[in-house]
Amino acid sequence: MAFSTATLTFLRGLKRHNDRAWFEAHRAVYEADVKQPMRELIEEMDVRLTRFAPEIIGEPKRSMFRIYRDIRFSPDKSPYKTHASCWFYHRDGSRAVGREAEGEGAGAGFYFQIAPGDSFVGGGMWMPPRDALLKLREAIADDPTRFTRIATDRRLVRRFGGLSEEAVLRRVPRGFAPDHAAARWLKFQSFVMGRPLTDAQAAGARLPALLEADFRLMLPLVRWINGVLGLRPAERR
Repeated sequence: MAFSTATLTFLRGLKRHNDRAWFEAHRAVYEADVKQPMRELIEEMDVRLTRFAPEIIGEPKRSMFRIYRDIRFSPDKSPYKTHASCWFYHRDGSRAVGREAEGEGAGAGFYFQIAPGDSFVGGGMWMPPRDALLKLREAIADDPTRFTRIATDRRLVRRFGGLSEEAVLRRVPRGFAPDHAAARWLKFQSFVMGRPLTDAQAAGARLPALLEADFRLMLPLVRWINGVLGLRPAERR
């Protein structure tokens, strides 16, 4: 079972009626057209990952992000996310993402989300916790050539535009020479890349093959990050 136009229709409706009454009235649609296809995608990708990145896993219960928003500290009290998403992570690391992973064995992995006009595939490590970020910067500073070769690979630049520059400092961080050979990369606070997907791609039968092709391209970056953080690659499950 794949995502379909019904998936996008539900998410579009949720965006217009982001309240508990509407969601509960359409819960059966959510379960059948959003949650179940996402579970099946995670299981399918987990099988595919065994072939080229066996250390990266997908588990429906842990990989699928909850539809409920954390509104405790947000001025936006809308209770539901208007996209569905999942995360494939290192088996020896944590499923937590970004700064939520502080002290939990954070690592790099692969991400997918589906939403009308806002579907996306990505990989890497988004906004690492402070200790992980320092390790990554030190590894870049120690061997700028290796990281540059990974980050500027022609296939990655052609497919994803290179590393995302959504979180880049204006100056080289404290502790590193302003004219360091790796100054460009030391300014990054996030190490991710990805690309948007059309509605047809996200809700199409070829989605698993598309994600596998993109994950394979991003794997050197993911493995470099995980290696720096002490999470090893594997040859088999």
